[in-house]
Amino acid sequence: MLRIAVQSKGRLFDDTMALLNEADIKISTSKRTLLTQASNFPVEVLFLRDDDIPQTIASGVADIGIVGENEFAERNEKADLIYRLGFSKCRLSLAIHKEEPYEGLSWFEGKKIATSYPGILRSFLDKNNIRADIHVITGSVEIAPGIGLADAIFDIVSSGSTLISNNLKEVETVMKSEAVLIGYPGLSEEKKEILSQLLFRIEAVKAAEEKKYVLMNAPTDKVQEIIEVLPGIKSPTIMPLATEGWSSVHTVLDQKCFWEIIGKLKALGAQGILVLPIEKMIL
Repeated sequence: MLRIAVQSKGRLFDDTMALLNEADIKISTSKRTLLTQASNFPVEVLFLRDDDIPQTIASGVADIGIVGENEFAERNEKADLIYRLGFSKCRLSLAIHKEEPYEGLSWFEGKKIATSYPGILRSFLDKNNIRADIHVITGSVEIAPGIGLADAIFDIVSSGSTLISNNLKEVETVMKSEAVLIGYPGLSEEKKEILSQLLFRIEAVKAAEEKKYVLMNAPTDKVQEIIEVLPGIKSPTIMPLATEGWSSVHTVLDQKCFWEIIGKLKALGAQGILVLPIEKMIL
């Protein structure tokens, strides 16, 4: 049995549960308990505060955990970073009052900075030879300048709307963060095998994200030109149609280049283009 530590609430909880569901690992959250076992996979989920997860993994209480990279870096515990999950993205940034002129890091010299991430901030300031007073706050860091508690803040930024509502502006991005899978360094061989199966499922889910399965009918004499504009994983599948001179082309496209490619395909005579979502993809 592999024990995985997961944040007990919030956006990271929602994203993690969605990932496990996509990987067909059934976890009941209708009656939330501290520890819940999957009904169809040898894994149990331990629900914790996000800042407790790194230490829980490092001590071996849980085998693996899903946590924000920012928390993992701040706690600096001895655990392995196994896999970057690509969701719950944010950044850790320095912000000051919107009316303050800003010309560079020297602005922070001698200033008081409020933060919930003193470790990451101290490392950044030391690296840039900036001497500043770090004021540790757990909670609403963004209000500190407004009430005269600090000159600036160092905090998580997602959309930036919280900064704007508190008359702050982001001036330096120190770290970009996303959800990561971390693990206890001393896993047994049995648990490593379960982890390998779990990673196989996660990678299949992640590989399918932002991908579309595309089928089209195309003039056979244009198939080679069509192949040249398709940035698929491998060579597309080509099958002759009952109508002479026509073929069916099947491929996978990235969402980010989808409309550009579709336009080129239509210009080459492709017709009946069918676009389907991909649930899983085994590479």
